[in-house]
Amino acid sequence: MANLGLLERGVMQTLWDADAPLSAYDVLPLVSGAGGTKRLAVTTVLTVLSRLEKKGFVRADRTARPHRYTATASRADHVAELLHEALGESADRHAVLERFVGGVSAADAAVLRDLLARRHDAR
Repeated sequence: MANLGLLERGVMQTLWDADAPLSAYDVLPLVSGAGGTKRLAVTTVLTVLSRLEKKGFVRADRTARPHRYTATASRADHVAELLHEALGESADRHAVLERFVGGVSAADAAVLRDLLARRHDAR
């Protein structure tokens, strides 16, 4: 899964936070001027949505006017994919996992232990 640029991330955050599909006009005020960016044109948002659709991040409902967009996967799915990609690029997976686990909070470590135990029990 491709990494996202700053504006793409802003659009995706907006779609992930939405309770329903959004048009470019819905997305525009939520990303325009965010993070110190200049005011955007709706055509810019449409271009970003088109690129995200080509990358497989969003799906467009073309039966509605204006078109409505939804994320094809959840934010959690995207972050998990990024973690898998980073781990897959490492020559020393053990070292990467060791550093990752060494940097998590006690609460996150407990969640990881619980998830691993449930995965083991499911086998």
